[in-house]
Amino acid sequence: MPADVRALFEKPRPVIAMIHTGPSPGVPGFVCVDSAVDRAVAEAEVYLGAGVDGILVENMHDFPCVHEREMGPEVAAFMTRVAHAVKRRAGRVPVGVQVLFQGNRTALAVALAAGCDFIRAEGWTHAHVADKGIADASAGTTVRYRHQIGADHIPVLADVRKKHAAHAWTADLSLADLARGMALHRADAVVVTGGHTGEPPTPADLEAVRSVTEVPLFVGSGTTPENLRALFPWVDGFIVGSALKEGGRWNAPVCCERVERMVAAAEQARAAHQAALPPN
Repeated sequence: MPADVRALFEKPRPVIAMIHTGPSPGVPGFVCVDSAVDRAVAEAEVYLGAGVDGILVENMHDFPCVHEREMGPEVAAFMTRVAHAVKRRAGRVPVGVQVLFQGNRTALAVALAAGCDFIRAEGWTHAHVADKGIADASAGTTVRYRHQIGADHIPVLADVRKKHAAHAWTADLSLADLARGMALHRADAVVVTGGHTGEPPTPADLEAVRSVTEVPLFVGSGTTPENLRALFPWVDGFIVGSALKEGGRWNAPVCCERVERMVAAAEQARAAHQAALPPN
């Protein structure tokens, strides 16, 4: 069975910082592999120096993205090179992989080859219409592929009601209905987001998901030092990108001061939560 996601991290409710790789080979804006690797390692240095709890490598600069079935092997090769370099620098700090669009099997292959610790997956259950095309439910094929390549130890953090997407096909299902099936479909954690990059989920959404599943719950967008304390009681971790970049823009360079503020907010929230627990 896959490892408990929470057991990967030294501290409870970890802050996982995003590294958005440079464009993959063949994508407009691609420069060279070495420069992309150097940039990713430099961002990892900032994150690790500030004390983040984990890192997630994602090919966000591949927009407009194509579906996994339309990718060439260069994407897997490129992501493996970048992820391996980041993981080598990160050491024991967990590093994850996400491959857009719906490249869940590719992410598993990259994570296994690069020695990474988890993946983030989209389109896990219930098909929907994304801004990149149709996202089919992929839990069955991804879980089987994970087993076939000997990667059962790599946990999957799976999005529910994915951002940047229309969900009219499942309009008769509440967020709680969608989340209820995540454990049945062997997601190791559920990721809840706002509607777009940089937008947080509502407390009501987090409460709805938490009320129907014991699967670990991560916030996947919109966490800031200002709202982390309010989100903290509902969740098991935070995946953060835009708030760690200059000007709060996902495609800007990492800002050391912003990273330090986020880590400080998480430490303060942990301390307050611990102080509020009843004594043994």
